[in-house]
Amino acid sequence: MLPPVPVLADYGISPTHGFLPEVLPLTRLPDPYYNKWEAIVANLPALILSKRLRGVVDRLPVLSTIGLEHDAEWRRAYSLLSFMAHGYIWGGDSPSDRLPPSITVPLLKVSQHLEVPPVATYAALCLWNFKPLFMDEDIDNLENLATLNTFTGSIDESWFYLVSVAMEARGAPIMQLGLTAIAAARQNDAATVTRCLGTFAERVDDLTTLLQRMHESCDPTIFYNRIRPFLAGSKNMAEAGLPNGVVYEDGSGTETYRQYAGGSNAQSSLIQFFDIVLGVEHRPTGEKRGRPDQQEPREGRPPAPKHNFLMEMRRYMPGPHARFLGDVQAVANIREFVEANRDHRPLCIAYDACLSMLRNLRDKHIAIVTRYIVVPSREVRARSRSRSPEVVRRKLDLATASRQPQGIAYDARGIAQKQQQDDKKNSNLKGTGGTALMSFLKQARDETGEPAVDEWTRRFMSRQGRIEGQGDFFAGKTEGGVGLPTEEVEVAGLAGTWTIDDDVGGICNY
Repeated sequence: MLPPVPVLADYGISPTHGFLPEVLPLTRLPDPYYNKWEAIVANLPALILSKRLRGVVDRLPVLSTIGLEHDAEWRRAYSLLSFMAHGYIWGGDSPSDRLPPSITVPLLKVSQHLEVPPVATYAALCLWNFKPLFMDEDIDNLENLATLNTFTGSIDESWFYLVSVAMEARGAPIMQLGLTAIAAARQNDAATVTRCLGTFAERVDDLTTLLQRMHESCDPTIFYNRIRPFLAGSKNMAEAGLPNGVVYEDGSGTETYRQYAGGSNAQSSLIQFFDIVLGVEHRPTGEKRGRPDQQEPREGRPPAPKHNFLMEMRRYMPGPHARFLGDVQAVANIREFVEANRDHRPLCIAYDACLSMLRNLRDKHIAIVTRYIVVPSREVRARSRSRSPEVVRRKLDLATASRQPQGIAYDARGIAQKQQQDDKKNSNLKGTGGTALMSFLKQARDETGEPAVDEWTRRFMSRQGRIEGQGDFFAGKTEGGVGLPTEEVEVAGLAGTWTIDDDVGGICNY
């Protein structure tokens, strides 16, 4: 007996809002008992700017969670406490490796109730952190959305979150399309599968259009230097000043350091759902296609290896959402159905269109990562080499970690030696760096096109565009050839340190 096709309502997932809550996020906790939390987060940008947040939080009493009733209240509390926690950690000249009981005691209880880690996840930053401006308009319209909480109070930060919110809302109907297609494939109903896949492709194309609007109101320099540091977690953050992680003080006297990944779009359940339904498989970064141990049966197959990055990110999703993905993975059959009906041209065309649209979405994501992380990182490192040690030492966080590749201490006399070390890193592509980040993203994009049925489609999606100046005498050789070395970009990433490690695999070294 095959497992039943999952029903969205069983996981608290809305057919219209998707992974966004069916009941809109609360703009304020109704119980006045929590006014202190609300007041702190309402003034969070000012408290961070004046460097008074830690003093205010240290004087804050430990509030009980007994006054939280409905799920919307628990989600609001989680978002408030997560913003306070990350502001406390990263809101000073150096990061704090301890969180006081006024944050940790309620945060641990709220996180346990919601089945999420006690850190600012994608859910805290995006899914449960928005409001519509006009109730009679859709929430997939960026012009009708506003954020509830931010670290900086900037339009750029709000826009960064809201693009994801709009994409979640716009992509919500795709989930029911995917589930309907799975059920239809079980009944050998090719016409229904074809219709669902055709609409599926159109909707994914809409998401790409939304993603491309990121540049409209989010400046890359502001994002990289002002916003992104607050999104960092406590895992693999030694160079940013947290070598051991963070201690969550709970009054037990037996606290130990904890390490969590920070907020990341990789924690969105939507894109993982697309991959699962279409049968797209992702391998550890650097691993080539065709290894026999990667060949697994689809329907009813066991979960991916525990060290897989995407599986790791499911731990940062709300529990019901992660379980939904696992249950869909157990019944996914579209890829096999299409392969068994290769003579059905409309079906094959619709399936390949879905893969093409999803690959195009990943192409646009790569462009955004390049513009918002890789390029600013290079610019920061270039500027840091011309600054005095005093200027570089002034503040330590995720952004300035790129300015201090050797750690907290900055040795101005060792620049030449560091450049030699960077050149050596470039040759083996190991360690933290933009090279590994881009390797993962490009491999994920290329893997999206692998299941394509039509040979021409596979060839089209795997083509490599001609690089202007390639082979030109003045431009030098391409990467891997003889010529000027490419600069290593050290990027800790929104969800930890991006690495490529032969004995672990994937892009996050845990």
